[in-house]
Amino acid sequence: MAKGRQDERWQFFGELLKERRETAKLSQTELGGLVFVSGAYIGLFEQGIRKPQLDVAERIDRVLQTGGIFERTVRDLINKSPYASYFHEVAELEVVATKICEFAPLVVPGLLQTRAYAQAVTLAVHPFATEEYVEEKVSSRLDRARILKDTTRPEYWVILHEHVLLTPVGGPAVMAEALEHMAALVRARVALATVLPRAVGGHAHMTGTLTLMEFADQPPTAYTETEFTGTLLDDPAVVKDAQRAYDLLRVATLSPAASLALIESAAEDFRRCAHTT
Repeated sequence: MAKGRQDERWQFFGELLKERRETAKLSQTELGGLVFVSGAYIGLFEQGIRKPQLDVAERIDRVLQTGGIFERTVRDLINKSPYASYFHEVAELEVVATKICEFAPLVVPGLLQTRAYAQAVTLAVHPFATEEYVEEKVSSRLDRARILKDTTRPEYWVILHEHVLLTPVGGPAVMAEALEHMAALVRARVALATVLPRAVGGHAHMTGTLTLMEFADQPPTAYTETEFTGTLLDDPAVVKDAQRAYDLLRVATLSPAASLALIESAAEDFRRCAHTT
């Protein structure tokens, strides 16, 4: 489904939610209390800015006695998304974020990946996948990266563990291209990357990736991901803990200048290796 069409469906969801809520004579705050989210979130749902998770849609159906229409709409939109169900809302939020901070412990973050690197990662995880499946995954990942080309692009920070620079995903040529692409974005001031050296040892986030997002008109969120699932967090106390973990990671990294030099050095090493094999 084209993104424009999906946006129209989410807009319809918001308009219908507002209509049913007002018919039930409930304020946004009252409905939010009944479905265990804030009234502000109900307002964001109605404007199509935030997309409700499936369990919230189910609770809205029960409270407003809508016969499951909101649950069915959310399920349909999630099923038609090119992203994993747990990542669907994250991809939607990236588009409206004013600031994104990522920690990548093992692979180049999706927003910075080249086509060849994204293809190598996809095939490593799905070695029996069809060409159509691989192309869909790769294309959707590259499509996400378009937000960094927009004039209203978010402020984008990324912390890379040194492992990311040393693991030859796809082989030396693919890695050289991936790191050169990353370095070019840093030099163009599209991204600010710092590297967490291996010598640091233990660090503040040892359990997977971490993404923090800030917005102009809604509370910040945190997203954590492991190999098979991800969790979007918006509880203020939990998000604050995630922000503190990111701050602790940041103070342990190399300076931006030293990090860029290390990225470019790793790219040169892989390029030499590619030319000699």
